[in-house]
Amino acid sequence: MTAVTATTHTTAAAPLAPVEEAHQVRRRRRLAPGRRLPATRLVGPVVVLVLWIAASAAGLLDPGAIPAPWTVLETGTRLWTDGTLPDDILTSLQRAASGFVIGLTVGILLALVSGLTRTGEALIDGTVNLNRAIPTLGLIPLFILWLGIGETFKIAIIAIVVYIPIYLNTHAALSGIDSRFVELAEVQGLSKLRFIREVVIPGALPGFFVGLRLGVTGSWLGLVVLEQINATSGLGYMMFQAQNYGQTDVILVGLVVYGVFGLISDSAVRIIERRVLSWRRTLSS
Repeated sequence: MTAVTATTHTTAAAPLAPVEEAHQVRRRRRLAPGRRLPATRLVGPVVVLVLWIAASAAGLLDPGAIPAPWTVLETGTRLWTDGTLPDDILTSLQRAASGFVIGLTVGILLALVSGLTRTGEALIDGTVNLNRAIPTLGLIPLFILWLGIGETFKIAIIAIVVYIPIYLNTHAALSGIDSRFVELAEVQGLSKLRFIREVVIPGALPGFFVGLRLGVTGSWLGLVVLEQINATSGLGYMMFQAQNYGQTDVILVGLVVYGVFGLISDSAVRIIERRVLSWRRTLSS
C-alpha cells in the first residue's frame, strides 16, 4: 500500500514540474526589460530631429541662432560639392584614428602590466590616476612647447584622452576577477600564459569594452577642441572659421557630422561587444 501511494504521488507530481518551470520562465520575462527591438537607439535622435523640424516650420526658432534642418542640409550639400567637407572629414578621421590607436595600445598594455603584477600596479596605477586628475586639455600649452604646434601634439592629446578610460576600466575588470578562478587554475596546473588567455582576458573583456566606448567618444570630444588650435583643415577648423563669420549653419553641419561619426563608432563597438561576449547572459541580451 505504501509503495502504491508513493507511486501515485510521484505520478501526480511529475506533470507539475513543467508547469512550475513555465511559471518561473514567465516570472523572469516579467522582471526582465523585454525583447530587444531593432534600431532602438535611433529613436531618440529621430525624435530630436522631428522636434527641430516642427519648431523650425512653426517659426519658434530664430534662423540666425538655430537654422532649420533643410538649411543645414543645403549648406552641407554645398560644402560637400565644392570639396571642402570631404577634405575636412578625411583630415579629422586621420587625426582621431591615429590618436585612438596609440591610446588604445598604451591603455591595454598599462592595464595588463598593472593588473597582473604588484610591481606594475605600484609604478603605474598611481601615475595614471594622477594623470586622470589633471585636465587633459589643460596640458595643451605644455605639449605645444614640447612637441610644437603641428599635428604631433594633437595626436598626443587625443591618445591621452583615449588611454585613460581604457586603462581604468580594464584595470578594474582585471582586479575584480574572482580569486577562486586563480585557485582553480592552480589546481588545474595552468601555465601563466594559458591562465591569462583562458581566464584573465575573458574576465576583463566586459570592462575593456566599457573603456573602449568611452575612449571612442573621448577621441571625438578632444578632436573638436584641438582642431581649433593652429589648424588649417579639419571639422573643428571649419567650425572655428564659421564662428568668425557668423555662419551658424556651417557650425551645425560640423556638429551633425561629429554626432553621426560618434554614433556610428559607438554602435560599431557595441556590435563587436555583443559578438565577442555572446556567451554572457545579461539583461541587455
